[in-house]
Amino acid sequence: MEPQEKDSTKFGEPRKFDPTFKGPVYNRGCTDVICCILFILALLGYFVVGILAWSQGDPRKVIYPTDSSGQFCGQVGTKLEKKPFLFYFNIMKCASPLVLLEFQCPTTQICVEKCPDRFMTLKKAYKNELDKKYYSSYCKEGADLSSWNLLNILKGRLCPAMLIPSRPFSHRCFPALKKNDDGVIVVGNRTTFQDGSETTNSTDLLEGAKSSMKVRELRMVAMKIFEDYTQSWHWILLGLVMAMIFSLIFIVLMRFLAGIMIWIMIFLVIAVIGYGIFHCYLEYSRLKFEPGANITIRDLGLQTDFSVYLEIRQTWLAFLIILCILELVIVLLLIFLRKRILIAIALIKEASRAIGYVMSSLFYPLLTFALVALVIAYWAVTAVFLSTSNEAIYKVFNETECPYSRDTCDPKTFNTSNASSACADAQCLFAFYGGETYYHKYLIFLQFYNLFLFFWCANFVTALGQVTLAGAFASYYWTYKKPEDLPAYPIFSSLGRALRYHTGSLAFGSLILAIVQVIRVLLEYLDHKLQGAQNKFAKFLLSCLKCCFWCLEKFIKFLNRNAYIMMAIYGKSFCTSARDAFFLLMRNIIRVAVLDKVTDFLLFLGKLLIVGLVGIISFLFFSGRARATMDSGFTLNYYWVPILTLIVGSYLIAHGFFSVYAMCVDTLFLCFLEDLERNDGSMERPYFMPENMLKILKKNNQGKTVE
Repeated sequence: MEPQEKDSTKFGEPRKFDPTFKGPVYNRGCTDVICCILFILALLGYFVVGILAWSQGDPRKVIYPTDSSGQFCGQVGTKLEKKPFLFYFNIMKCASPLVLLEFQCPTTQICVEKCPDRFMTLKKAYKNELDKKYYSSYCKEGADLSSWNLLNILKGRLCPAMLIPSRPFSHRCFPALKKNDDGVIVVGNRTTFQDGSETTNSTDLLEGAKSSMKVRELRMVAMKIFEDYTQSWHWILLGLVMAMIFSLIFIVLMRFLAGIMIWIMIFLVIAVIGYGIFHCYLEYSRLKFEPGANITIRDLGLQTDFSVYLEIRQTWLAFLIILCILELVIVLLLIFLRKRILIAIALIKEASRAIGYVMSSLFYPLLTFALVALVIAYWAVTAVFLSTSNEAIYKVFNETECPYSRDTCDPKTFNTSNASSACADAQCLFAFYGGETYYHKYLIFLQFYNLFLFFWCANFVTALGQVTLAGAFASYYWTYKKPEDLPAYPIFSSLGRALRYHTGSLAFGSLILAIVQVIRVLLEYLDHKLQGAQNKFAKFLLSCLKCCFWCLEKFIKFLNRNAYIMMAIYGKSFCTSARDAFFLLMRNIIRVAVLDKVTDFLLFLGKLLIVGLVGIISFLFFSGRARATMDSGFTLNYYWVPILTLIVGSYLIAHGFFSVYAMCVDTLFLCFLEDLERNDGSMERPYFMPENMLKILKKNNQGKTVE
C-alpha cells in the first residue's frame, strides 16, 4: 500500500469484503426520529399559519385601490363595482412626506366611474345645472349640490374645490401633465388655473403627482408584464415543451451515443456562444451611427422599458465582453481538462447504461417539479394573505395646528369625539392597514416562519429526490448480472424506503441547509439596508459574512448529497452517513479531485446548450425577426419578458433532466470507490464495475494524477 493510502486511514478504516452485501440494505430501521417528529410538528404549525392567514388576509388590498373609507374601487359584487378609479380631492396634498411614511395621501379620496376631463371649480358648477350634475359625480356620497349651499359643501369637505383634466393610471386619476412646444409643463394646455380662491400653477401639481406615482410605478410595470404573459403564454408553454423535448432527445441519445454526444455538445456550445458573440458585434456595429446610441447606461438611468437598453451600444458591448470571456474560459477548461474529460465521459457512459435500465428515473424529476411548485405556491399564497391581513387604520388629518393630528380615530364616532370639537378642520380618513391585536403585532414573525418553512420544505423535497435516485442507481451498481438481477421497480422501492425509514434524516439535512439559507437571506436584507451607510468596516464585515455563508451553503449541499447516497445504501442516520461519505471521499481524495467537478462541468455544458438553443429561437421569435411573429398578430410591451421566462424555464427543465445524470454519476462514483475497497478483482472477490469502466478509472490510482 502506498504512503498516501496509509495516511488516509486516519479517515476511517476502508470497507471490508462482505460476501452477503448485495447493494442497498433492506432490513433497516427508522433514523433521526426526533427530527422527524419536529418536522411533522413544524408542518402542522405551517398549516395553522396558512389557515390563520387565509382567514385574516384579503388579497383584494393588492389588486384594488381603496377610498378614504377603506372600500375597494371597482370590485365586482359591491356598490362601487362601476367605479374603478380612485379620485383625489387635492392631488397636491400627495407631495407631503406622509405619503412615503404611510403610503397614503392626506386628502379625501373617492371612487369614480371615470376621471375628470375638464377644468371646473365648485363655484362655477353652481351657475349651471348640467355642470352641477357633472360635478356631483366627484363628491362624497350623500352630498346634494341642489339643496346645499356652497359654503356648507366646502366646510364639510364634501366636494373638491376644483376639477382638473386627469387620466387613469394604475386605476387612479392623475393630472394630465405634459410639456408644450416650449418645454413648459401644462395641464389641459394651461399653465395656471383658478381653484376657486387662488391661482395655482400646473408645476405645483407635478410634485404631488410624482410622489403618489412612486409607490405605483412598479405596479404599472407588473401589470404590463402580466399583460405580456396573457398575450404570449401559449407561445411560452410551447417553448417550454420544446425545451423538454430537446432535453429528452439529448438524454435518449446519451443512452446510446454518450461519448459522441458529449463531444457534439461541447462543439455546439462553443458554436452557440460564438453566434452570440457575432450577433452582439453586429448590433454594436449597427448602432454606431444611430443618434443617441452612444449614451451610457449610467446616464440613461433606471428605465421601466428595458428594451430601451438594447438601443444603446454600451449594452451590446457588455454582452460581447461577457460572451467572449465565457467562450475563452470554456475553451481553456476543455484544453487543460482534456484527459480528465475522457475519464468523465467513461463515467457518463456507465451512467447512461444505468439510466437505460432504470428509465423511470427520467420521469422522477416531474414529481420533484410538482412538489416544489406546490411548496412555492403555498409559500407565495400564504405570504400574500399574511401581508394583507391587516385592518384598516384611520387617522386624524388636518390643515391647521391640532393636538390630535395623526392620532388613530374611528370614522363612525369621529363627529362626537374630542378631536372633532377641538379641531374644526379635522377629518378622520383611512391611512393604512395595520392592527393592534397580538396577531398583528407578531405578523412579522409569522412571515419569517413562512419563509423558514419554505426553505425547509423545498430542501426536503430536493433531498427526497436525491435519496430516491441514489437508492435506485445503487441497486443497479451492486448487481452482478445487469439487468437480469435488477430489482423490480427500483425507483418506487427506493422512494418507499426513503419515506418509511429516513424522513427524519432528510428533515435533519434539510434543516441545516435551511438555517444557512435563511441567514444568507437576512445578510442580503442587511446589505440592502446598509447600502447608504458610510461605515466601511460594517460593509466589509458584511461582505465577508456573505462570502463565508455562501461557501458554507455550497459545502453543506455537497456533504448532504453524498450523505444521502450513503443513507440510501446502508440505511444509517444522517450524521453517520455524512461521516462515512466524507471519510470515503477523503480516503480517495485524488480521484475526487480528478473527477469531482469535471462531470458537473460537462453536464452544465449540456444545460447551457439547451438554454442557448431555446434562447436564440425565442429571441428571433419574440423580437419580431421571425415571420411567425408577424403572422401571430400579437404585440408585447416588453418582448424580453417571455424570452427571460423561457430561458429560466428551459434551464430548470434541463436541470431537472440532467440532475438525474448528475445523481447517477455521483452514486456510481461512490459505489466504485467502495467497490475498490471491498474487492480486489479476483474470482472470490470480483469487482461489480464493468471491465471497460474499471480499466479507465483504475488508471487514476491513489498515487497517480491525470494531467
